[in-house]
Amino acid sequence: MIDLYTAATPNGYKASVALEELGLPYEVHYLQLGKLEQKADWFLKINPNGRIPAIVDRDADNFAVFESGAILIYLAEKTGKLMPAGAKGRSRVIQWLMFQMGGIGPMMGQANVFFRYWPEKYQAAIDRYQNESRRLFEVLDGQLKDHEYLAGDYSIADIANWCWARTYPWSGVSVDGLDHLQRWLTAVGERPAVQRGVQVPKKPEVAEDEDPAKRIAQVQTILQR
Repeated sequence: MIDLYTAATPNGYKASVALEELGLPYEVHYLQLGKLEQKADWFLKINPNGRIPAIVDRDADNFAVFESGAILIYLAEKTGKLMPAGAKGRSRVIQWLMFQMGGIGPMMGQANVFFRYWPEKYQAAIDRYQNESRRLFEVLDGQLKDHEYLAGDYSIADIANWCWARTYPWSGVSVDGLDHLQRWLTAVGERPAVQRGVQVPKKPEVAEDEDPAKRIAQVQTILQR
């Protein structure tokens, strides 16, 4: 049994989608980010960085894993699924997983902050992160031109990138003209396990508000994730 500590964010969805795809039994523990439950002492013992998601594998002496990419690798290796056994195939999957972890996630995350939440509009910052997110989408589109999935067969690399790329409207990033990316977004989104996985974390408790003081509080909450 896996204990999943999560909330409704792209990184949170990565873990629940993977668990659904792999058919592993798990119990969900929702953390209220607005109340900074992820910073509580009990949770910091699971993830010293105070972020979601995190898991605890009860079947492995309550082994804790934090960082969403590390969770995906751990679950894939635990089950022998969604990750090739060969060195080259495994490397391809990890390369595209790291592409999301180091590029797609941080750039879209910053686009979200400046485009959606920051109480003042800094157009240079908005343009910077939206343009870089679009550039990374173009890289995905180029890879998907000649490949059904990012690294050969469907894998944790697709799960990680899809959970972020699907949120492009919220980041204000266009996917116009990226036909291969759009095809892939639809195909992954139609998988039953994916559809179940994105229904697991509750909807975000943080919403847009015109009150500047509350908007600042929202930004602080997001940055604490």
